Amino acid sequence: MFAVYAAEPNAESPLDSLTIGERPAPNVPDGWVEVSVSAASLNMHDLWTLRGVGIKPDQFPMILGCDGAGTLPDGTEVVLHSVVGDPDWRGDETLDPRRTLLTEKHQGTFAEKVVVPRRNAVPKPPGLSTVQASVMGTAWLTAYRMLFTKSGLRPGQTMLVQGASGGVSTALVQLGRAAGMRVWVTGRTETKRAIAEKLGAHATFPSGERLPERVDAVFETVGDATWSHSMRSLKPGGVIVVSGSTSGPNPGADLQRLFFLQLQVVGSTMGTRDELADLLAFVSEAGISPEIGLELPMDQAQEGFRAMLDGDTPGKIVFTL
Repeated sequence: MFAVYAAEPNAESPLDSLTIGERPAPNVPDGWVEVSVSAASLNMHDLWTLRGVGIKPDQFPMILGCDGAGTLPDGTEVVLHSVVGDPDWRGDETLDPRRTLLTEKHQGTFAEKVVVPRRNAVPKPPGLSTVQASVMGTAWLTAYRMLFTKSGLRPGQTMLVQGASGGVSTALVQLGRAAGMRVWVTGRTETKRAIAEKLGAHATFPSGERLPERVDAVFETVGDATWSHSMRSLKPGGVIVVSGSTSGPNPGADLQRLFFLQLQVVGSTMGTRDELADLLAFVSEAGISPEIGLELPMDQAQEGFRAMLDGDTPGKIVFTL
């Protein structure tokens, strides 16, 4: 079976571990289904897997890819939910201490076939193309949960997205605009800020620049480099929703501002199967077209990984089969 996989962990030079070749076809356990992959999207998580983060050494070789869309044996088109929980867990699977993701314990989506628990194959709405659907399961689901489950924002309120061009950031811009928020975005370059404006941002600002007024919520995936700005940008009683820390995980907390202005800091990780189904319905009904920065055949995956590592590609990178 054709696949793109990590041969071994390589913390210093992750792309040296990236391998394109043949892997054994998967077995299908009871309660699981086989999906023929049509398209799959790249995430930072895949680079972390190549580095050996979040995966045990004895799990290699590991087929990469958390996200994807494809077809069941009966022809049903599905979108893949990458959070795999304990079968005995009840409730929000992101809170399951034994949860895992595709590529951490189970083989991923960068292959001709992938097997997932039956509930993780979510029907694809007809209003989404396969390529569009393939980006929903990680970055877009993370953005959806941050905005609609965690932030408490109402239409008409102002949201600030720190970072203009990543997968979660572009999803937040498009979802926020479609939901009636006033969307502000920061970005390091004019090019990245222009992308955010094209996607629906009402205003964009250079990273760290003082805003015209304070906002109701800030959406953080950057961490140390933007944290101080995020804290200063909030109205009293406002909320920062955090789902990542790409520039460093230990920013100064600014506790005096936190308690004096009664700010909230809320963590958010991925999303549930039900949230993914709601996200798919919302994107389809709202006519949102996810930003695809690069689309490549899967046998050219090396080029896509290099583009993500260099950080110059806006939106999502998708591999097709």
